[in-house]
Amino acid sequence: MKRSFSSTAAAACLSIAALSGSLTAAAQDTIKVGVLHSLSGTMAISETTLKDTMLMLIDEQNKKGGLLGKQLEAVVVDPASDWPLFAEKARDLLEKDKVAAVFGCWTSVSRKSVLPVFEELNGLLFYPVQYEGEESSKNVFYTGAAPNQQAVPAVDYLMNDIGVERWVLAGTDYVYPRTTNKILEAYLKAKGVAEEDIMINYTPFGHSDWQSIVADIKKFGSEGKKTAVVSTINGDANVPFYKELGNQGVSAEDIPVVAFSVGEEELSGLDTGPLVGHLAAWNYFMSVDSEINDEFITAWQGYIGSEDRVTNDPMEAHFIGFNMWVKAVEKAGTTDPTAVQDAIIGVSVPNLTGGWATMMPNHHITKPVLIGEIQADGQFETVWETPGLVVGDAWSDYLDGSKDLMADWMMPLSCGNYNVKTGKCSGQNM
Repeated sequence: MKRSFSSTAAAACLSIAALSGSLTAAAQDTIKVGVLHSLSGTMAISETTLKDTMLMLIDEQNKKGGLLGKQLEAVVVDPASDWPLFAEKARDLLEKDKVAAVFGCWTSVSRKSVLPVFEELNGLLFYPVQYEGEESSKNVFYTGAAPNQQAVPAVDYLMNDIGVERWVLAGTDYVYPRTTNKILEAYLKAKGVAEEDIMINYTPFGHSDWQSIVADIKKFGSEGKKTAVVSTINGDANVPFYKELGNQGVSAEDIPVVAFSVGEEELSGLDTGPLVGHLAAWNYFMSVDSEINDEFITAWQGYIGSEDRVTNDPMEAHFIGFNMWVKAVEKAGTTDPTAVQDAIIGVSVPNLTGGWATMMPNHHITKPVLIGEIQADGQFETVWETPGLVVGDAWSDYLDGSKDLMADWMMPLSCGNYNVKTGKCSGQNM
């Protein structure tokens, strides 16, 4: 009996060990993909949808057979709108979870927080949101808009098509609004706008009391010159900002607002009635009429289980970035970051407006630029667009420290800030 029991126990142990080994092998037989978006805190209003977008894209790729014969496995973390926590979570994804690539961040301060981690560990970050430029890293692929793909064309539209002469640059107090507004201020002055016709205002994340600021904007716009607000306000502070515009009767006819961080997702939580006619500058709107966009919307609403859920520009950026990564991995035959960095340059994939996006040597992509007008249903009607695609510029042509710099990550240059006048590379990025 003892021998029989021992044999049975030994067999059970062997079975457990075999099962454990097979589970380990199965775990190793997946390609892990990191998803680094705030699911709580002030940025959750914008970033939670991007997490869901990535889960959908990974699920769809797995249904196609995965990648390199393996299934993809999403590793989702919540940095909770806490900028230092982004770096901590990024390190965990790369060192502990061994992810092949990370799709994430929204604010530039979160991207700046994780950048040293990705460069130290040679990880890959696909960043899906418009940003201020003034950066190029071999470890980051900027699938959102650079200033020349959003901010500068928006100012041109307001100046040339609407006749704006006075400018309110209103932003959240962090690197993206401050640097973007620095570029726009230099651009406006180069166009002959006087300093007294430019008003700049910054508020903290989550700011809620807009009464006095909106009153100041109204006063600034009542001095005889056509005035517009260029908004780089981020996150849930947009809700009370737009509500206060409505409360004080600031209409689009009087003082139009063009936003760079307000899309369909943010508008879905607002009474858009008072906001009709205000503007946003993006590279994609849900209302774009194209077959691929219709397919994407149907897939998204089916995945999320609601016909009321909207799509937006950063979702398209993840769609583009993820498909570029997949294509580069297939081209390289490996998920090795260095091989993917080389393979992805020149890769083209469909965008959702009916055209194509190409990854350029500076790790930025080609994009159309669209100006949309807010409608009563929370959608945007495109009122202006570029005639073709615009190549993202990592370094601004309007800042003294940047206009002589270029980024090119192809050999033999392989430099993020090459000075065309001195012929020298100043380092990997900044």
